[in-house]
Amino acid sequence: MDFKAPSLSREANTYFHVHLVSDSTGETLSTMLKATSARFKVAKPLEHVASLIRSQKQLNEVLARIEGSPGLVMYTIVDPVLRRHLEVKCAELQVPAISVLDPMLNAFTDYLGVEQTMQSGAQHTLDEDYFQRIAALDYTLAHDDGQLLWDLETADVVLVGVSRTSKTPTCMYLANRGIKAANVPLVPTNEFPQELTKLKHPLVIGLTASPDRLAQIRSSRLQNINAENDTDYADSDLIRQEIIKAKRYFAKNGWPTIDVTRRSVEETAANIISRLSARRSGYDT
Repeated sequence: MDFKAPSLSREANTYFHVHLVSDSTGETLSTMLKATSARFKVAKPLEHVASLIRSQKQLNEVLARIEGSPGLVMYTIVDPVLRRHLEVKCAELQVPAISVLDPMLNAFTDYLGVEQTMQSGAQHTLDEDYFQRIAALDYTLAHDDGQLLWDLETADVVLVGVSRTSKTPTCMYLANRGIKAANVPLVPTNEFPQELTKLKHPLVIGLTASPDRLAQIRSSRLQNINAENDTDYADSDLIRQEIIKAKRYFAKNGWPTIDVTRRSVEETAANIISRLSARRSGYDT
């Protein structure tokens, strides 16, 4: 059966309902929705999340909401009875129901020649990886913004850069991947920390950005904290000098650099993870 939404206008944003139905946290569905909907600039999803759906009663409540606001249904449900009920009801309502993990699971099953584990939320069990992520988050919070400089040798990654180069959010993203990440700001009025030049274990990476972009970000920051009189902080010429000094410092120590001007935090983190993986494997990038 073909399911088609009304034609979307190319001139203005069109909003549509998407129901994310999961017997786990729903994080996988939410991530896949964001990645997919980003390809359709004029179509904006109205996200309805139904997580931890593991009973017939819960599913019926979700189906009532789907009937009230018809739209795409994306689901990850292990229980075959609940899956079938959802699929049949969606067919009756003439809305598409997409089991987003099935293609991947089927491919893994065919390739490995083993059956999949029929367990809801298996990726969220309290295993070694889970505790590694928690430990990494604790470490990153304790070593944010130049804290505990004497303890940086225990980090996996140390990010260094001038103010507003996305050091903290990048570290938090890395920590969520189980990587112990610390960051150290380079303050133009202070001597750069000597502790950085003595590090052996961590991968030290310098973050830079274009002076104009940093000036824009810093000006917005000053407005948000009602401190617009601090002209030096957002002065383009002074920022340019900061960046030059930082780049020379990175080059002197042989540290790789990443320009974050046109990169999202996720893209910067992916670059860092790739470098870290190559380093651990004995290859430099």
